[in-house]
Amino acid sequence: MKILVTGAAGFIGSHLVHHLVERGDEVLGLDSINDYYDVRLKHGRLNRDGIDVSSIEYGKVVFSKAHPNLRFIKLKLEDKDELNKLFEHEQFDGVCNLAAQAGVRYSLTNPETYVNSNIIGFINILEACRHNNVNNLSYASSSSVYGLNKELPFSTEHNVDHPISLYAASKKSNELMAHTYSHLYGIKTTGLRFFTVYGPWGRPDMALFKFVKAAVEGGAIDVYNKGDMVRDFTYIDDIVLGIIRVIDKPATGDREWKGDASSSSAPYKVYNIGNNNPVRLMDFIEEIEKKLGTKIKKNLMEMQPGDVPQTSACVEDLVNDMDYKPSTSISHGIGEFVDWYLDFYDEEKK
Repeated sequence: MKILVTGAAGFIGSHLVHHLVERGDEVLGLDSINDYYDVRLKHGRLNRDGIDVSSIEYGKVVFSKAHPNLRFIKLKLEDKDELNKLFEHEQFDGVCNLAAQAGVRYSLTNPETYVNSNIIGFINILEACRHNNVNNLSYASSSSVYGLNKELPFSTEHNVDHPISLYAASKKSNELMAHTYSHLYGIKTTGLRFFTVYGPWGRPDMALFKFVKAAVEGGAIDVYNKGDMVRDFTYIDDIVLGIIRVIDKPATGDREWKGDASSSSAPYKVYNIGNNNPVRLMDFIEEIEKKLGTKIKKNLMEMQPGDVPQTSACVEDLVNDMDYKPSTSISHGIGEFVDWYLDFYDEEKK
């Protein structure tokens, strides 16, 4: 397929691009390369797939030096005119929208960024798909949509009308917007509620990155809710496996779409994508200490606004529909991240 992957310089997006290119798809990666965190990390992700970051200019397509089936363009989703031109010229078979302003805590102080990227940007993607006959759209949602829900494991059958951060609200909005376009225009849309993704090339604002950085530098880590937290940590390779399965098998309605919104159910689906094996935060930290052979200093903190004490994913639908079977252990996943971190930042010092 010819696939557009937005957020291609991001953590999940770069891994997805790498796997799609390796299996032979024609891929165009898109990213704004903003400065939410160190752009050197984003450049490093692009470099590993042969994108010469020194040649990147806004709105210009750059060819990979390593893969003939990979190109990249720097572009903002909010730039509707340029986005439409790209869709018209390329005529994609499918789109995977992973571009978004991430982070729960950042949304408390920078709300307008989430509206611009996650709401305006997403409606521009939907409109571009609608007007250019793209009938296969997968997109990133988040486990944060479950908000104050206390019933575990989290199921897509649960009510998600009580988000506790603007980030979560923007992701729930994406799901509602996608359903609308599926219903009105028959676009096959599939949302993925990610559960605490970790692994090599991860984001600096995420727990694993912060913990390893502090341990290596001899600093202390902030442990919220005094460590009484549980997360469904999901390794990046398991996440990418699920995304690719969804791209290959987009959502369908109960009846064949005939162009009449009133006579067909929406070709729309939302899945949880997680490890289905929650881990205590203190056990997660202990695995890092084992790998590094050191104890990490801990500042035990109160719960942060917008955060929840526990997440756990019911992935039954993804298992049944896509034969999705996450298999990476925490010890292996943390080991892979630590090895990458030490190697990457050793090279950065040279």
